[in-house]
Amino acid sequence: MSSTEQVDPEVVAETRQQIRGLVDEIAGLARSDVGAQEFYSGFLDRVLAAIGAIGGAVWFISEAGQLELVYHVNLPTRELLDDPRDRVRHGRLLQHAMTQGEGLLVAPQSGTGDPDGPGNPTRYLLVLSPLKSQESAQGVVEVFQRPDTAPATQRGFLNFLLNMCALAADYIKNRQLRQFTDRQVLWSRLESFTRAAHASLDPRETAFTIANEGRRLLECDRVSVAIRYGNHCRVEAISGQDTFDKRSNAVKLLNELATAVVRTGDPMWYAGDATDLAPQVEEAVQTYVDDSHSKTVAVLPLARPPDTSDAKHEAPAPVGALIIEQIDSVRPREGLEQRLRVVGEHSAAALANALEHQGLFLMPLWRAIGRSRVVVSARNLPKTLLAVGAVVAVILALVIVPWDFELKASGTLLPVERRDVFAPQDGTIVDLPVEHNTKVAKDQELARLSNTDLDVRLAGVQGEILAAEEEILALNSMLLDRELPKDQKVRVSGQLRAQEKKRESLDRQLKILKQEEEELTIRSPLAGQVITWDVDRKLNRRHVSRGQIVLQVADPSGPWEIEVLMPEKYMGHLIRAQRKLGEQLAVAFILATDPDRKHLGVLDNVHASAEVDPEEGNTVKLLVKIDKEQLGELRPGTEVTARVHCGRRPLGYVLFHEALAWVHKHILFRL
Repeated sequence: MSSTEQVDPEVVAETRQQIRGLVDEIAGLARSDVGAQEFYSGFLDRVLAAIGAIGGAVWFISEAGQLELVYHVNLPTRELLDDPRDRVRHGRLLQHAMTQGEGLLVAPQSGTGDPDGPGNPTRYLLVLSPLKSQESAQGVVEVFQRPDTAPATQRGFLNFLLNMCALAADYIKNRQLRQFTDRQVLWSRLESFTRAAHASLDPRETAFTIANEGRRLLECDRVSVAIRYGNHCRVEAISGQDTFDKRSNAVKLLNELATAVVRTGDPMWYAGDATDLAPQVEEAVQTYVDDSHSKTVAVLPLARPPDTSDAKHEAPAPVGALIIEQIDSVRPREGLEQRLRVVGEHSAAALANALEHQGLFLMPLWRAIGRSRVVVSARNLPKTLLAVGAVVAVILALVIVPWDFELKASGTLLPVERRDVFAPQDGTIVDLPVEHNTKVAKDQELARLSNTDLDVRLAGVQGEILAAEEEILALNSMLLDRELPKDQKVRVSGQLRAQEKKRESLDRQLKILKQEEEELTIRSPLAGQVITWDVDRKLNRRHVSRGQIVLQVADPSGPWEIEVLMPEKYMGHLIRAQRKLGEQLAVAFILATDPDRKHLGVLDNVHASAEVDPEEGNTVKLLVKIDKEQLGELRPGTEVTARVHCGRRPLGYVLFHEALAWVHKHILFRL
């Protein structure tokens, strides 16, 4: 701009007003409690806008004592970062600005002459100002400015940057005060969490405390605690919920996720990307997130720290897992990972202690005795000893006293000689001359079927036979004609032989159809009586299929037996008793028609396979041989309650063998 040019006062006033607005915004940011990244980005953007700079950067000292880039705008990376020597010179320049504690103006491509000394390797004017807190430099602000400005203007840039860094120093001081306050609150919460987590030795109460108190400490949306049982984890506590449905789909998926992570032994962090996770963990977390819609999920295996006195220093197996979730936010809160590590250490110790305490032999009994000191007081001690003696005597009786071991099952009284009558053909029952308890002779008619399709086929074959016979008569008449030419006689003779072959085929078909027609009459396979109940209602005018059981006929004058349906779960006892006592075990039974009298029989046969009964479930059929003369009046199908004698066993086993079998199946077998 030439000296003759005049500056518009309104433009100057407007520019000053804009700068004042930017300064006020920086001051407002310094007084706010925004995060460091948000503050420095807003701070640097406004500083650069106020002085019209090309670019800038904010550098801060890390915990390792090195300068780290916090935020930048238009950083000339090619000039600062490509050449290692230029990078060293630039870094020492920043260190020098912090050490001096004052602002610096550094010309482009300048230095001390020492190749390793501080210098400006860029083509820009560098305006540097330290960021101070409590009179110590915490970082430095670097501004890249055009070098063709007047010295007075450059000093103005420096003064402005120093003033803005003073405002930033207020932010740093306020942030440190807030961090100290937050740290004090955090330590207070951590102390409260530690006391609460170790207060109980009950695993479920401990898990509940960890979930609820841990959520307050971690400041996340949800915390869950899973306890490891064998090779699987089961969620026992969810923050904010006194009770929850453990059979729900979300809880089942969370169990699978905790199990997969605990098996790997490594913590898992998920914030939308699962590509770096193990395949089994990736599948589990994706399935759970699709159901729960959580944005962030972290699973931390809980394991007690290794015992330093152990020469092998083997890491203990995890006792459970701590699961945290963010419902709406993908980005973890600041310091969440460090807090989770501390909470995980205390949670692992508390949960391991609770599980170890619960695993002590007869702990529920010792706990109950400890709560009831009145039972061991001097006044009640004789009563206590008497009660203990009685309990010991009962236990010894259960273990020592032998008792008859019998397996109970239901059955049916039936004649030995009985047959199921099957439908030989498809058809509709049109005649039913018998009913329940009707006495029948062998081969006596029981029912007659009607099969329309068979009638049609039979009529068709008979019609074809009549037509073939007429054709044969006509052809024979033609052959008797003496005036018929020889060649035509040959042709007629061939037609006659074809018709005779056809007639033979139709006769065979008619014979087969007649046999099928005969089979439409259902006959009794033996002499006896019909034992099927309510025959007319079940069968009359009903369609039956080939092979379907229609009736049952039995001979009540012969021997009788009991058909017992023994539950499959008892068959192990029965087989062992047969090996020890012999094949024919004694069977005591009572009839539903005469429950006051007990009768005896002998186990005669055991079916090799089990069958499914609609009422009893999986059963094995037993046949019991009986003496019908002892039973009086016999009715086929009478309900029977039978007890198969399987030797003598201790009284406790006789009374509680089903409970012992359940323990073996559902507890010991799973372990």
